Order: sequence, then structure tokens, then C-alpha cells
Amino acid sequence: MFVLLLSTFVLVEKVFFIMNLYLKLFFTFFKIGAFTFGGGWAMISIIEREVVDNHKWLDKDEFLDALAISQSLPGILAVNISIMVGNKVRGLKGCIISTLGTVLPSFILILLIAIFFSKSYDNPIVERIFKGIRPAVVALIIAPVLTTAKSAKINIKNIWIPITVALLIWLAGISPIYFVLAGGFGGIVYYKYIDRKRKGNIKKRGE
Repeated sequence: MFVLLLSTFVLVEKVFFIMNLYLKLFFTFFKIGAFTFGGGWAMISIIEREVVDNHKWLDKDEFLDALAISQSLPGILAVNISIMVGNKVRGLKGCIISTLGTVLPSFILILLIAIFFSKSYDNPIVERIFKGIRPAVVALIIAPVLTTAKSAKINIKNIWIPITVALLIWLAGISPIYFVLAGGFGGIVYYKYIDRKRKGNIKKRGE
């Protein structure tokens, strides 16, 4: 009898833990989706704070990798990241929960605007509100660029790489996907060279 009660208690505790985790996933990404203006890049600093600093679902390196993969794939950046985080935390169900949390705020707000405020686009008050939001959006985009550069160990020696890529994307109109693929290929070649060099040094020391 005691064993049965203990097993029931453990099972109930596990169910509550899993449900609590789903709720945390949903409300975390719901908050991100509801209170972030300016699109995917403006969300990055908030996503990083919630996912890396607050809940510890990813570490800094994992977040940086998730960001690179999310940017490389088609679709909305924030949704791609939420899928990757949800998958890491609770697999397929986690993906669904975190994605719903991300997209629901925008869906609800756009639906309400379409129903009730479709005639307010030319309203001077609405225009002033959006003019006030724009500078904040710029700050929200710059902040993750700086933190990502720090995490990616950008320094004086390699800062020319992101600057050159940014200029080529901006001035020449080259698609970012080419630079992502080139970066991936370059990373494989570079680290293979480093690994071979390290093994060669170890072999020389052994001799």
C-alpha cells in the first residue's frame, strides 16, 4: 500500500513538473511575442535574457548556434529559435508549445487591429505612437548585435569579417544565405587545419 502511494505521489509530481515546464515555455515565449516590437532581431536580446539567463534552457554557445541556424533557415527568426528551444526542453510538444506562445500575441493583436482599428492608420495619435516606438526598435536591434559580437569573440583581428559582410549585403544586395554557407564551409576548413596542426605538434613532441 505504501509503495503504491509513493508511486502515485512520484507520478503526480512528475506530471506537475512537466505541466509546469510547458506553462513556463508557453508564457515565456508569449511574453517575448507580446512585448517585442520591430521583428526578429529586436527580439534577440529579450529571448537571450529569458532563455539563457533566466531559465538556463540554453547556454551562451548553444544560443549563438541556435541564432545562426535560425537565421540560415527560411521563416521567422523568433519562431525558428522558439522551435529549437522547445525541442531542447521537451521535444516535439515543446516545439508546439513555444511556437504557439511566440505567434499568438501577434495573431491576436493583428486580428483586433483588423476588426476594430482598421480606420485608425491615418490617425495622428497612432502615427505619433509608432514614431516614438521606432528609436526604441533601433536600440533593441543594436543591443543583440553587440552581445552576439561579444559571444562570438569578435575582436580587432577579425572585426573586418562582419563589417565586410554587412557592407556587401547592404551595398551589393548579396543574399545573407551565401555568407552563412561560406562561413560554415570556412569554419570546417579552418578548424580542420587547426586540428591537423595540433595533432602534428603532439606527434613532434612525442618524437
